[in-house]
Amino acid sequence: MWKRIRILFIARNKEFYRDRSALGWNLLFPFLIIIGYSFLFGGNGQALYKVGVVVESSAAAKLLPPQFAEFRKTRHVEFVEFSSVEEGLEKLRHHRIDLLVQPLLKRYWMSSTSPKGYVSERLLASSGATRPDGFEKQSVVGREIPYVEWLFPGILGMNIMFSALFGVGYTVVRYRKNGALKRMSVTPVRPHEFLTAQVLSRMFLILITTAVVYAGCAALYGFSCRGSYATLFLVFAVGGFSMVALGLLVASRSSSEEFAGGVLNLLSWPMMFLSEVWFSLEGARPWVQKLAKLFPLTPMIDAARRVMNDGAGLVEVGPRLLAMAAMSALFLLAGSLLFTWRKE
Repeated sequence: MWKRIRILFIARNKEFYRDRSALGWNLLFPFLIIIGYSFLFGGNGQALYKVGVVVESSAAAKLLPPQFAEFRKTRHVEFVEFSSVEEGLEKLRHHRIDLLVQPLLKRYWMSSTSPKGYVSERLLASSGATRPDGFEKQSVVGREIPYVEWLFPGILGMNIMFSALFGVGYTVVRYRKNGALKRMSVTPVRPHEFLTAQVLSRMFLILITTAVVYAGCAALYGFSCRGSYATLFLVFAVGGFSMVALGLLVASRSSSEEFAGGVLNLLSWPMMFLSEVWFSLEGARPWVQKLAKLFPLTPMIDAARRVMNDGAGLVEVGPRLLAMAAMSALFLLAGSLLFTWRKE
């Protein structure tokens, strides 16, 4: 059995790296995004201003200073309420909000690494809140995380998602469509051996390309992992495995490349926008935040950011690893039950 799996594993790897365009895109695409964002935005790429408001109680919400009440009327600014300053500062340091205001004590905080924070401060000033009798600026306690550093784990996760979904799902469908799976069904290879080889091959390629992209971006921009590299490797391995399992589920019966491509795009694009690759969902509707948690990309990116930006350990990211493992088991079980060699 293992000999057949090894042969299929080697064959799939050769097929991948002989496709120079696919190999080049997997390596080049993340670099282009990081370079583009660092050049165009230099620190922040969000399109919506988000201002955190510290409201200790419902009664306090009714005692807002008139300057701040005027600021609340500003268009294109989203206000997110927090129950404590510590919670708001944590969101501010991680670019989930652009400005933090405590109206009752007439003070505010902004991130010096965020251009959106600067603009938000100017909007606050235009409302008259920074006059001598107005709000006082406070310094942010703790290390601020530049937007590009915050973005980097999301780019790595997104690259893993596309590589896993299309590298497995689309490939298996193509095998079924051109008859390769039908011919393989009369060989000693069994379905679980074929699927195991596909999973191992794609996982090997995902981890290698991710390591190359990480090393290249770290060398160019000085990115560093504040947590354990072993924990980060585990996060990407478990997350990549869940994506591969989802790709196998999509490809388990489909024999149309067009249909499979449509389904994979239907899955990947919502994940890319709802899993906080580019921007935070802080302040979004509760049902949107709950929907985002159903995607395997969400816990992978969240765990990677905690490890890379905050130095979180295995215990802190453990619940997210368990969530991705549970999703993987569900996808694999459904995919193995639905899998067929021939066209339906």
